[in-house]
Amino acid sequence: MTKTHRKTSLLAATLLAAVAVAGTQAPAQEGKSITTVVKISGIPWFDRMETGVKKFAEANPDMKIEQFGPATADSAQQLQIINDLVAKGTDALAVVPMDPEIIEGILKRAMDRGIIVVTHEADNQKNTMVDVEAFDNDDYGAAMNERLAECMGGEGKWSTFVGSLGSRTHMQWVGAGERNAEKYPGMELVDANNESFDDANLVYDKVKELLRKHPDLKGLQTSAGNDVLGAGRAIEEAGLAGKVCLVGTGLPNPSAAYLDSGAITAIGFWDPQKAGMAMNSIARTLLAGGEITDGMDLGVEGYESVTVRPGPGEGLLVFGNGMVLADKDTYKEHLF
Repeated sequence: MTKTHRKTSLLAATLLAAVAVAGTQAPAQEGKSITTVVKISGIPWFDRMETGVKKFAEANPDMKIEQFGPATADSAQQLQIINDLVAKGTDALAVVPMDPEIIEGILKRAMDRGIIVVTHEADNQKNTMVDVEAFDNDDYGAAMNERLAECMGGEGKWSTFVGSLGSRTHMQWVGAGERNAEKYPGMELVDANNESFDDANLVYDKVKELLRKHPDLKGLQTSAGNDVLGAGRAIEEAGLAGKVCLVGTGLPNPSAAYLDSGAITAIGFWDPQKAGMAMNSIARTLLAGGEITDGMDLGVEGYESVTVRPGPGEGLLVFGNGMVLADKDTYKEHLF
């Protein structure tokens, strides 16, 4: 077992033996680097995350803190970026995996080399020291589906979109949505788990196809941040705003026009800025030799008293309380 793995095991063992009282974070070591790697660069969701990474960098001027990501939603491109970073050297990686399974090997190699590894949206990631989630993913998927069911009146055909079939959180959300929909015998799931690759134009085309195939379609539950934009456009152009219900993950600013028109019923989200800061906060604590403990305050809104559990590997799972559901009456309260 490597030194890094022994350290991670100690963290998990400490948690299981006795929950420590959260204390102040240990000071960061000067000159250390934290590199955040996201699913895709240049889209609103991860642009917002980058504002958090930059904000964290401003608060830690003695450290080198950056964010990178592939130009398209491609797990192979993300893998290559992480490979390059491990080869060139960074003290800590904060990764939002496109497909957790694909990067297991390189994350293990990183930890074997003494690199701190923190992940987000990947509670099944085995080769990570800490995976931090904004909330319980099953609760989030069920809450979105409950809002969809409310709009649909508990009956009618509905379908789902995920960024990719390998995206852990997206599959959790739609899976929890399916289980929630079992409470409503009149809801019929059709053509489930359409892959969007976080491409609004692709979703636009696929939703048009779904509407042609199922002219009586009443609802959509989507997952990737751009899905609601493509689906909302298709629904609005078809003259079905307010008739086809659409609930999915999305940010308030880009979704505003479709929320106002009724093409988007409601959006679910957490602030990617805060998630980026939370990942970097955990990485900084681990770099300084600190522990991640139940109830601790990461110094980030929505992560003031985190829940910590053992992870699927030798690391830890950390859950915040950052879930938000908003519709046309409430989204303006959450504009970034």
